[in-house]
Amino acid sequence: MSAPLRVYFDGLCPLCAREIAVYQRRSTDGRIAFIDITEANFSAEAEGLDAKEVNRRFHAKDGSGTIFTGPLAFVEIWKRIPAFSFAVRLAALPGAGLAMQAGYWGFMNLRPFLPRLKRADSCDTGHCAT
Repeated sequence: MSAPLRVYFDGLCPLCAREIAVYQRRSTDGRIAFIDITEANFSAEAEGLDAKEVNRRFHAKDGSGTIFTGPLAFVEIWKRIPAFSFAVRLAALPGAGLAMQAGYWGFMNLRPFLPRLKRADSCDTGHCAT
């Protein structure tokens, strides 16, 4: 089996965490590794990622080291979860990429205004002020 797709997500973002939970429930074959970038032991640099960018945009990295961001990262997740094969087909339709980019851009502008989830260890991890 090849190296899993590494998915980097913001575990303190309520919408992000909910969506990732859906993928985690459906991905039980080890093809995807989910990494919460708000955990104390996460190091963007150790993962070969830019710390500022990984906090700003959704990222995934495949076994060959190719990095996918934004909607392209979601498509890579969908490719690895059979229940989302319909979404892969929809994403391949003409104009779908542009629509996905526009929707993602809208979410990225809304995201800073979303409430943050609280974590019991958030002060220990340096995320109290987040």
